[in-house]
Amino acid sequence: MTWFASPDDVGTRLRALGYLPDAATSTTAFLAGELEKPLLIEGPAGVGKTQLAKVVAAAAGAELVRLQCYEGLDEARALYEWNYRKQLLRIQASGSDQAWSETHDDIFTDEFLLTRPLLTAIRRSGPTVLLIDEVDKTDVEVEGLLLEVLSDFQVTIPELGTLTAVRRPYVVLTSNATRELSEAVKRRCLYLHIDYPDAEREREILLSHLPDLEMALTGQVVAVIAELRQLELKKSPSIAETIDWARTLVALQIETLDLEAVSRTLGAVLKHASDHDKALRELAKPALRQRLPTAGQ
Repeated sequence: MTWFASPDDVGTRLRALGYLPDAATSTTAFLAGELEKPLLIEGPAGVGKTQLAKVVAAAAGAELVRLQCYEGLDEARALYEWNYRKQLLRIQASGSDQAWSETHDDIFTDEFLLTRPLLTAIRRSGPTVLLIDEVDKTDVEVEGLLLEVLSDFQVTIPELGTLTAVRRPYVVLTSNATRELSEAVKRRCLYLHIDYPDAEREREILLSHLPDLEMALTGQVVAVIAELRQLELKKSPSIAETIDWARTLVALQIETLDLEAVSRTLGAVLKHASDHDKALRELAKPALRQRLPTAGQ
C-alpha cells in the first residue's frame, strides 16, 4: 500500500484534517510509509505526537490500533492471552474420556485466543496504523517484546507458531523521553522530534481551530503561553491547552488578556496549584508585563 504520494501530499492531507505539520514532520511521516519502517516520535507531552498518528490513519483511511503503555504493562496486555475460562468450560464439556493431546489441540485455537493491540495490528488484512503510545513509560523488558514486532512484523505464539503480518501496519511509537529507549529499538525506527511550536506557528495552529479569534487576543495568548513554558513548572502548557484557553476566553467574551483575566482562566492551562502560584507571581512582575502585548497590538 502506498500511504502517501510525497511529503507535500502528507502536508496537504494532514492540513485538511486540522493538523499543521512542518517540513520535517511531513517528510518523516512520508518515509515511514514508503520505507515501511516504524516512526519514533519524541518530545514534550502535548505537542501533537499522538495526534499525528491519528491524523495519518484518518488521512489514509486506515484503522487505528492503539497500545497505551504504562508501568507494569506485560505480554498479556500488549500481545495476546488465552481465554482460560472458555478453555476450562471446553475441557469440562469434553469429558474425562478424551485424551489430553486431543483436548490440547482443541483448546489452543483461534476460538480461544484473545488478541491485544500488537497481535491485532499484525493480523489485520486492511490498512492499519499501530500507535504504541508513551513507550517510555513501560519497563525495559517490554522493549524486548517489541523487537520481534518492529523487526519482522511477526509474533510467535508457542501453541500456534509464528504469525506474520499479511499487510505491514504503519507503526508510530511516541515517547516523552522520561527515560532513554534502547538502541535496539531506536535502530529499527525512523526518528522525529516534535517540540513546542514557535510563536508564529502556534498562532497559525490557534487560528486553524478558532478562525474568528481576534488577532490581538491570539498574540496575547501565544505570548503568555511562551512565557509560561519558560518557567520551571510541573507541567508546561501543551498545544491542546493553548487551544482550550483561547476557547475559554472566547466563551467568557474576554477581549484583553490582562493579569485579572489570566488569574480567572488559568485553570484551562495549568493543572497544579503550585504552577498557578508561580505563574501569577512571574506574570505580575513589571518587566514581564511590559514584554507582553496589549490589546491594541
